[in-house]
Amino acid sequence: MKHETRTRAKIGVLVPFTNTNLEADMMLMRCPDTTVHFQRMGGYDVEEIPGSDQMAGLGASDISHDLRMIAGVRPDVVLYGCTSATLTHGPEFDADLAAQIKAGSGAVCLTAAGSLVAGIRALGAVKIGFSSPYLGEINRQAMEFLSANGIETVRCADIGRELGNYGQGELTPQEVFDLACQADHPEAEAIVLSCTDMRAVEAGERIEAHLGKPVITSNQAMMFCVMRALGLPRHRGLPGRLFDRL
Repeated sequence: MKHETRTRAKIGVLVPFTNTNLEADMMLMRCPDTTVHFQRMGGYDVEEIPGSDQMAGLGASDISHDLRMIAGVRPDVVLYGCTSATLTHGPEFDADLAAQIKAGSGAVCLTAAGSLVAGIRALGAVKIGFSSPYLGEINRQAMEFLSANGIETVRCADIGRELGNYGQGELTPQEVFDLACQADHPEAEAIVLSCTDMRAVEAGERIEAHLGKPVITSNQAMMFCVMRALGLPRHRGLPGRLFDRL
């Protein structure tokens, strides 16, 4: 039996406590000889529909305890694993939160929202199709967030119904595929699938093959940024054209 060294890097992830897919995606994409460590965050009511106010509240919640817990593994990088929690506040808040997490953990910090922007830029795209399981107000704020970073959304698609905190994670890869296709537009240079609890990583390569365009998902973009920040080598099992830019 061959054993990994587990010495290449330690990746810490802050994940909303109802999220069921971020951990699976990170383990699917992790580089050999790295370890991934998770700390679950609260700060929202599981019974509420996750609208703009709830997600903004999560982003502004006190995470000092979570930072102490994740700092215990002495991570090389810490990921803030909720896209909408900082999209709802804007780019300045996103950058400030990353700086707060870096100061509290002693590690490089990458946010899901910031990683989406970095992934889009790595592909050289300035016009995108955007899709998510969010309510309309969060989608509007997401488009404003991207616009502030020089990225134009030429079409936006949502799931068409209210989803609870568990509903986003229960969307099937087929539903994610259909949602992505709704976001396509002749001017879109890439398709963005925003939400760390959506099973977009599993659907990404099929979407790319069908639409002939690159796909950027929240979880994929975070792993791309981790690998770039830590200089990790490309390995088998990395889904999508984005990793061609490493």
